[in-house]
Amino acid sequence: MIEGNYEKLLEKLAKSSGVEKEELERRVEAKRAKLSGLISKEGAAQVIAAELGISFDNEKLKIDELLSGMRKVNVVGKIIDISPVRTFTRNGKEGKVVNFTIADETSNIKVVLWDVNHIELIEKGKIGVESVVEISNASMRDNELHLGSFSEIKPSEEILEKVNLDKVIKEKNIFDFRNGDNSCVRAFIVQAFEPRFFYVCPECKKKANQEGEGFVCNDHGKILPEKRALINLVIDDGTESIRAVLFHESLPLVGITALEDLEKLSYQKEDLIGKEMIFFGNVRINKFFQNTEFIVNEVKELDLDELILKLENK
Repeated sequence: MIEGNYEKLLEKLAKSSGVEKEELERRVEAKRAKLSGLISKEGAAQVIAAELGISFDNEKLKIDELLSGMRKVNVVGKIIDISPVRTFTRNGKEGKVVNFTIADETSNIKVVLWDVNHIELIEKGKIGVESVVEISNASMRDNELHLGSFSEIKPSEEILEKVNLDKVIKEKNIFDFRNGDNSCVRAFIVQAFEPRFFYVCPECKKKANQEGEGFVCNDHGKILPEKRALINLVIDDGTESIRAVLFHESLPLVGITALEDLEKLSYQKEDLIGKEMIFFGNVRINKFFQNTEFIVNEVKELDLDELILKLENK
């Protein structure tokens, strides 16, 4: 499901302020121009809201209304999954963290608990999967809801029967990409690199390690590995460019099929340059290079009829 939080924020702002949506859009673009485009549309809309004396702090919001940078967030949702509690050491002190996902009828979002008192609610079974919880005074970081020691989480008496379990994909400009985004973007391929090869375990598909002349999986011991490929592209949508990574299963989506025929592969790779496509994937930080990259899991050819219809409906 593709969603645009900017449009929802504009509608909410128009309703709260009495200012026409078109006028708000004009102010947003003026604000972005003044700041040389160094702020997202959502960020500019929040600045406009503050200038109009409108604050969403302490207001109970639906999940699809949450935006990066919001503070004092109040929301109700049903827990649909919980990751194991993890311990860590920072500055010589041991701490805990746990992640889970909540959903309401509009969307779903990852929640991160850092406070041991909050985490105890899960450890002692007071809240768990299928529990409806009320969260207060939380903060949005990128696309996650974080609870600190001043936040509150407790069981709620609200009944949420039908919640949105779909993976939420946000249509965004590359300039507005943030770590953790599940996004889609229409962009041109401006550079294509030589593919890289690696080996995985045929059972668990995890990366296999070479030992001597053979390969070993941490879970399954000595194995006969499967060869996999990945290719790095640079895509550009006019607002920014980003390195896009396509793994083995996604390569045919952009026309890369000749992985064993290096001469044919070279032609296929060069044919990608200048091609405009719609890319779906996850934004993440490459821990080795400390740069932002886009892990592509789906690619679609551009449908001109669909594009024209979309532009007409704007």
